[in-house]
Amino acid sequence: MADTTLPLHHGPPPPTKPLTSKPHHPLPSSLRDRHLAFLSAPIYNLLISTLSEFLGTTFYLFFALSCSQIAHTPALPGVPAADLAVAVLIPTAALLYTALGFGFSLLVWGWAFFKVTGALFSPAVAVGMVVLGTLKLGRAVGVIFAQFAGALAAAGLVSGLFPGRLRGETTLGAATSVVRGFFIEMLLTAAFVFSVFVLAADKHKGGFLAPIGIALSLFLAQLVGLPFTGAGLNPARSFATAVLNRHFPTYHWIYWLAPMVGGVLAAGFYKLTKFLELETAIGMRGESALGHRRGVSNASSNATAGGVMAQAHHGHVLHPVQEHGDLEKGSQGGIGGVGVHDANASDSDTTNDLRSPRGSGQREH
Repeated sequence: MADTTLPLHHGPPPPTKPLTSKPHHPLPSSLRDRHLAFLSAPIYNLLISTLSEFLGTTFYLFFALSCSQIAHTPALPGVPAADLAVAVLIPTAALLYTALGFGFSLLVWGWAFFKVTGALFSPAVAVGMVVLGTLKLGRAVGVIFAQFAGALAAAGLVSGLFPGRLRGETTLGAATSVVRGFFIEMLLTAAFVFSVFVLAADKHKGGFLAPIGIALSLFLAQLVGLPFTGAGLNPARSFATAVLNRHFPTYHWIYWLAPMVGGVLAAGFYKLTKFLELETAIGMRGESALGHRRGVSNASSNATAGGVMAQAHHGHVLHPVQEHGDLEKGSQGGIGGVGVHDANASDSDTTNDLRSPRGSGQREH
């Protein structure tokens, strides 16, 4: 029998690259290493978080209060309304404009600062996070101070740039009592802060979309509260507008106490949902439904086994993912958590293929 062994290569050896060491380029030092090395890590982190909170609160309330200013500013004397960029708005349009301004402003600037400090922008949210234990008391004090400073800066900018007195001050409506206003502020703040906890505190794949839901929650709260209390929901916002207008009504305290109580209530309700393990219950129901669908799929597959086996070499069949967690995460080789496998694969092989590094590729015969 002829020798089929490939001959060895006797040519000159392939050229090798000279072993030269590349010049070492150190990584650029951070701001703390270059200028703030004397600060400890906790102090540095507190400084960064408070600065970010100040900037975020300033941007958020500047644009929100600007929309409120435009919505409530009447036509200038002696100038026809048709010549103005913004005419006098009817109350309903003014409320909608203000609510949209606050909602979109929080959406934009909350998204911008979301990964830095969580984009709290409100002492009510900060107090709720302290109750939850996710924000230390020392850092919360610095964050709240930055929020009040940012609110004052935003209100000062709006008051100086736009004509007339500063609009957007939180006052009770003509038919709204102090007690009623307190509970309106408290409940609306609690609903808003709870949405922050649910959307931003829980880690999930859609966490980067949390600012959208939070902004919509604020938009709804503004729509409800504006006609009755001005929809403060934020002690920093209410305090800043009162300072710039030099007007502190006797019931101004409700815009401090009610949002804080609302933040605590939201934290308590969020803890209750965690205590009841609602996510686990939902997951068990989902897995039960998945098992039911899997049983129906297996029965249908057994009934048509002959047809499937006849087409084994011409295509693939879809098998449900075996674990509920895989359904949530999705399979790399499938669409919407469904993996693609060979028709000759058994149920056990299907499970092994889903958990193997090969993912959902074809099995070897």
